[in-house]
Amino acid sequence: MFKRILIANRGEIAVRIMRTCKRLGIETVAVYSEADQGALHVKNADYAFLIGPPKVNESYLNVNRIIEVAKESQAEAIHPGYGLLSENPEFATRCAEEDLVFIGPSIKMIDLMGKKIAARKAMQEAGFPIISGTESPIKNEEEAIQAATTIGYPVMLKASAGGGGIGMQLVENAEQLTKVFSSNRKRAQMFFGNDEMFLEKSIKEARHIEIQLLADHHGQVLHLWERDCSVQRRNQKVIEESPSPFLDEELRKELGMMAVTAAKSLGYTNAGTIECLVDQEKNIYFLEMNTRLQVEHRVTEEVTGLDLVEWQIRIATGEKLTLDQEEIKQDGHAIEARIYAEDSKTFYPSPGTITKLSRPCASHIHHEMGVEEGTVVTPFYDPMIAKLIVKGTTRIEAIERMQEALNNYQIEGIKTNIPMLQEIIGNSIFQAGDVTTEFVTKHYKKG
Repeated sequence: MFKRILIANRGEIAVRIMRTCKRLGIETVAVYSEADQGALHVKNADYAFLIGPPKVNESYLNVNRIIEVAKESQAEAIHPGYGLLSENPEFATRCAEEDLVFIGPSIKMIDLMGKKIAARKAMQEAGFPIISGTESPIKNEEEAIQAATTIGYPVMLKASAGGGGIGMQLVENAEQLTKVFSSNRKRAQMFFGNDEMFLEKSIKEARHIEIQLLADHHGQVLHLWERDCSVQRRNQKVIEESPSPFLDEELRKELGMMAVTAAKSLGYTNAGTIECLVDQEKNIYFLEMNTRLQVEHRVTEEVTGLDLVEWQIRIATGEKLTLDQEEIKQDGHAIEARIYAEDSKTFYPSPGTITKLSRPCASHIHHEMGVEEGTVVTPFYDPMIAKLIVKGTTRIEAIERMQEALNNYQIEGIKTNIPMLQEIIGNSIFQAGDVTTEFVTKHYKKG
């Protein structure tokens, strides 16, 4: 087991990783920007190092400085969390060069799955169905229109190096494709340093289902069942739950074993998530694979009783998975709501000082937070400040508990998206389990 781990992240995910490390007796090293000097993750760490100015490119994405701190602090391993450098093969390579263990999959897998066109091909070869689309980068608008005509509108225009809904655009016709192609390409270059674009057929009224995987270095791969992430706003997840209200037991098992088979074929290790779209006829299509911990991993932890961060660390040390697939059960129902510092009416970020923070407390309620009363929420980083997770014996009970928790959540000094979350959880369509990826656009008036 490692003695000291550097966490190359910030906010609630850094705090969450520290919690597991503390339980395992592992010392933690935090890194922080000038804007995060008094942040909760800095306070919770055993050691903390300033790495640069507020701008993310000069601090949390500063590979050289983070590696320097890891060496200076005598950390043995680096946990990247999610976002930032978590799926950056160059960062993982630097870790290997400096004899630092990168707590994640191999550099090869990070690189492969980070290139969406190559990932589609690899998953297809591994036996996973893919959505009809282009097999190479699109060179220009004319080629895009020709490909879209062959595939059939509507189509999704996507950044090959993209993620998190960035650089993704639903296109209904050739005129619209002409308008958005160049701007999406520029956006992809700005966010990912890669302007390659591709097209996929748009699957209407689909469910967004993802399978959590754990894979050790001894050939054992397990799935930890599914999460339903269909409640999305502009291709970004808002609410996640497990089990999915859409899957029956037969499809649930089929999807889990498909994911395991593909991961074994690829030689995947550590934690990962295969994301899929499932249409109304229950056809399954590969969407992408995330080679990191997911924002919504706590949902899986609630229904399986497993600590994913602990298993990430254990696998990184070379330990074998000690579980069999038959031992991993789904117990009860868990729902997670992402709380953002943003205006529910405009969806603009809402930076400022949190003057009051009051959270509901109960054994069935869990909080993942990177803020506290008095925290200054800056405009430099992602506006997600917390995650609210509830568990119930049944889905109905979990919904009721989420409603109650949201009603008793108070944050003052900044605006949040809690009103939107309350409206979604109270919607009869959500409560019936009939949501698709188009739910927010169709049924939430501000979506």
